[in-house]
Amino acid sequence: MPFLSQFRAAPNLLTLMRLFIIPFLVIEILDGHYGKAFALFILAGISDALDGLLARWLSQRTTLGQYLDPIADKLLLSTLFLVLTHVGLMPRYVTVLVFSRDLGILLIATLLFATGTLRDFRPSLFGKLNTLVQIIALIAVLCGKLFASPGLAMLRDGLIRTISVLAPLSAAQYAWIVFRRINTPQQTVV
Repeated sequence: MPFLSQFRAAPNLLTLMRLFIIPFLVIEILDGHYGKAFALFILAGISDALDGLLARWLSQRTTLGQYLDPIADKLLLSTLFLVLTHVGLMPRYVTVLVFSRDLGILLIATLLFATGTLRDFRPSLFGKLNTLVQIIALIAVLCGKLFASPGLAMLRDGLIRTISVLAPLSAAQYAWIVFRRINTPQQTVV
């Protein structure tokens, strides 16, 4: 499929919608409208689930989508961590750990891709778990502004502590995977 035509694929349109949601999500948080921010975050999550389903159902898997979808996901989560830190709802150290991990992975993936060293850079087990915990933690933070609940506050705090462990752990796992793949001799197929 020609590159510009890939923008018209339904899954990619949903991914683009997720990108367009981000500034409005930031505005709602900065203005203290946490109900609207929560609704936009849920809408972004639904669009993320639907774009993958549509790509499979409609056979519209595209090169653009393979790159755009994870970029949209990371941009959404990273932006939320930044803005929630700015308004005092997320500890700075957690945002620094999340950003350091993501930036390191992005730089390594870009270098490996550009040099042709490694083209297959799938999420690791700890990477997937880290992302899941980040999403649940962000939901808990936003819900904490909507519903006063000691149980929710305890859950949020536990999830934030979990991220502070999982972020560097998943970064180390990615580094180990890359190190192993680069140092494993390529087998030739006869």
